[in-house]
Amino acid sequence: MNDTSHYLELMKKVLTNVIYEDPPQGPWYAHESYDKDMRSQGQDWPSVAHTMVGLARLQNVRECLEQVLADGVPGDFIETGVWRGGTCIFARAVLQAHGVTDRTVWVADSFEGIPEVADDGHPVDHKMALHRHNGVLGISQEQVKANFRCYDLLDDQVTFLPGWFRDSLPDAPVEKLSVLRLDGDLYESTMDALTHLYPKLSTGGYVIIDDYAIPACKEAVHEYREKFGIEDELLFVDPGCAYWRRSG
Repeated sequence: MNDTSHYLELMKKVLTNVIYEDPPQGPWYAHESYDKDMRSQGQDWPSVAHTMVGLARLQNVRECLEQVLADGVPGDFIETGVWRGGTCIFARAVLQAHGVTDRTVWVADSFEGIPEVADDGHPVDHKMALHRHNGVLGISQEQVKANFRCYDLLDDQVTFLPGWFRDSLPDAPVEKLSVLRLDGDLYESTMDALTHLYPKLSTGGYVIIDDYAIPACKEAVHEYREKFGIEDELLFVDPGCAYWRRSG
């Protein structure tokens, strides 16, 4: 294993905290202990780790970024819905490890948690009522910045986009993207990100849907793909996370 791979593998382990094995938290995990398989698959809410997406999904971020770099696909990386910032921290680490100095990592989040969903005809969003858990999910922008600093990765290649996506994304100063990662859980959050950011995704770039297993998120993805005639093959990192590569 070369130095780049060793560094990025270690970053994955630290960001997911599979090293110290912190227990999960939240309404579904409060009385459970650390489970290696759940953590590696991004199936719990860690109490300490800086990301909840798991090892496989971080590896997917690495592979997508390294592929666009190898192919010369222009554009930045963005994640919409960052929690403690771990996935964006990892994306910045990938760019640093490859000596890339001309691409930005965009960190888009309300930094207040999940919005309370209006009655928009998507009852699954209401059923989840994730805003009730904003004590766990609402991480401040200053805390996310502090987490970047822990890895010496907060620099001028990291830009924050605070606010609800319906407000922050339409006029976001993002010019071109090579990797677009959506982790907003809800129908509205997913549709807002696709509507305002997918047109900025370069041909050959990737869109990653972290919450594809959530029916409301899946509905938004398929509605958008059908509306714009997107037929690029859906691939799966695991049963809950899908992605595709833009062909045109």
